[in-house]
Amino acid sequence: MNALTSGLNVREPGEVHRTDVAVIGAGPVGLFAIFELGLLDLKCHLIDILDRPGGQCTELYPEKPIYDIPGLPVVTGQELTDRLLEQSRPFGAAYHLQQMAAGLERTPEGIWRVTTDLGTVVEAKVVVIAAGGGSFVPKKPPIPGIEAFEGSSVFYSVRRMDEFRGKRLLIAGGGDSALDWTLNLAPIASEIALVHHRDGFRAAPDSVNKMKALVAEDRLKLHIAKIKRLNGEGGQLSSVTLEAKDTGEFDVPCDRLLAFYGLTMKLGPIAEFGLNLHENLVPVDTEKFESSTPGLFAIGDINWYPGKLKLILSGFHEAALMAQAAKRIVHPDQRVIFQYTTSSTSLQKKLGVA
Repeated sequence: MNALTSGLNVREPGEVHRTDVAVIGAGPVGLFAIFELGLLDLKCHLIDILDRPGGQCTELYPEKPIYDIPGLPVVTGQELTDRLLEQSRPFGAAYHLQQMAAGLERTPEGIWRVTTDLGTVVEAKVVVIAAGGGSFVPKKPPIPGIEAFEGSSVFYSVRRMDEFRGKRLLIAGGGDSALDWTLNLAPIASEIALVHHRDGFRAAPDSVNKMKALVAEDRLKLHIAKIKRLNGEGGQLSSVTLEAKDTGEFDVPCDRLLAFYGLTMKLGPIAEFGLNLHENLVPVDTEKFESSTPGLFAIGDINWYPGKLKLILSGFHEAALMAQAAKRIVHPDQRVIFQYTTSSTSLQKKLGVA
């Protein structure tokens, strides 16, 4: 767990969980869905491929100003995420991070089973797809034969730090992810090196300064070079050949290569869920934002309907109406009473402000 997930209910992968609503995607709209569902006493589990909540807001533009959130003349992507997390915190949602929703099926009893690529299973009566434009997937470096090493000694993310303990690590990249993991893994690696194609970094200045301090203490090797080829057999690296402008080619011994070259958006396994897609989007009604499959909803940029506007505020509206419909599915025997947070004592007690 990193600083950005401190205080959240982050679950370890590979277990089976039962909840009211499974939300695929922990971007702003998914986070607001926790709030709206929580007001109706519905429990949530969220699944997201990133290592922190926030989606595009935290991964692509954490410091970029946003000007069209009602009541907030200007807010950055990270600030908006922080406020949404604070707002939803009373409802104790569980998070399954660094996992991709890879499978979706319905049991004969009408329960949805969402399975992740790490073997986690979330069972729920309602599934809400709030995946934005799809899943973030890593940009792979154009290195011949890299596929033979992927998953065994070449990785594009860190899901469990202990898997890299005592290893000789080479980290590639110059952004926040590369620098953050260099700093986090340096204490547990037997050897660690960082390679970047230029002597300039896109990461936070504090991270760059800490990295350079490790170099000065000889606890980290820094190479300004390009990766030329991978060396090893049977999927196991023995070294990586780098090429520097001044010194030419040389080998860096390593057991693991972590490549952080950025992310791109793809619809991913959602395209295999059996949905009737419209230009890679999920068609929904505008009463409940339910798909053509009962109990399966889509909110935010992943959905489509006539007049759709891809705005965060539109996703917030969709989350509110979705929650009302979800309540009727999860608790069909209960009457749904519409209440205002400004006047309802019961809602204020749930929020801890009464």
